[in-house]
Formats: sequence, C-alpha cells, structure tokens
Amino acid sequence: IRHHRHKYLLAMNYAGIPGSLVQGKLFGTFKGCFTGAMDKPGIMEMADGGTIFLDEINSMPLGLQSKMLRAIQDQKVRRIGAAKEKGVSLKIISATNTHTHKAVAKGDLRGDLLFRLGVVMVEIPPLRERRGDIPILVRHFIKKLNQRLGKKVELLSPSLEEAFARYHWPGNVRELEHAIEGAMN
Repeated sequence: IRHHRHKYLLAMNYAGIPGSLVQGKLFGTFKGCFTGAMDKPGIMEMADGGTIFLDEINSMPLGLQSKMLRAIQDQKVRRIGAAKEKGVSLKIISATNTHTHKAVAKGDLRGDLLFRLGVVMVEIPPLRERRGDIPILVRHFIKKLNQRLGKKVELLSPSLEEAFARYHWPGNVRELEHAIEGAMN
C-alpha cells in the first residue's frame, strides 16, 4: 500500500473542458495517435501515488464515465493510442453540482461509477441553509481578495452584513465570493 499524504493533489473540472479533450486530459496521449498528438501523461498517471479531485464529474460524458470506472477498478490507465496500460495507485475525490442520486436518475451519472467513487459521501448543503457560515466565508474571501487586489478591506458594513444574511444565494459560495469581489473593486 502506498501512502498518499505526501504526494500532489491534481484537480480536473469537466464542465470547463470540451468533451473531445477530456479523455486525453484524464488518461493521456500517445505520440502519433492523432495529428499533433504528443506522448503526454494524463492527470491519473501524473497523480500516481497521490490524489485527484474530479469536479463536476456528472458533466463527464457517459462513455468516458465507463472508461473511468474500468480504470478505477483495474487501477490501470491507457493513454489514447497506446498499446500498454500503466498501473496507478491514487485516491479520488469527486464532486457534483447536483444531488448524486438525482444525477443517476436523470442519466447524467452512471450508478456503478457513483458507487465505486462513493465510499465516503459528504453532502454540503447550499449556503442558504447554513447562513452561519456566511461571516466566516466573508472574512476568508476578504483576506484572499485583499492579497490579490492589493487592498486593505477589514470588514463589511453592518447594512451589507445584514443584506448578506437575508439574501437567498442561488449561486451559492461562488456568488458570495463574486459579490465581495465586486464590492471591493
């Protein structure tokens, strides 16, 4: 058994990558398998001995989900166009932007992949259901954005704090971060 705690964490968001490129990013490519193809490892191979974070896995094309399931079960990956597989040992953390069982029922996520990945499942409620987290997140985002924007903002005005507490936050934590960034700009 390999220890994963001292290795890298690599992340991939499927919603941000065109479907035709996802397989190459995930499994890698073998030189000559298509015009311009380079001999390049995918993130599963690069993360060997470490951890990968697969964000919005329900956005992964279903055909690729079956290849992902096989790679997880066999602990092997094959670059596009390669004849040989390579063994990998890695931990996988995945996330969906919808409830997992609803994604399976809708046909966006394979049930067998969910059960293979879902050894430990944590559901994070939307921000509107955990309003007590808003002040903590606000402080975090102000600190982060102060560094990035070269600002010295310390806190929200009481009226803005009250407005944030009452707001429904349909865009969740990302919307909160963008609201703070907009205000700081």
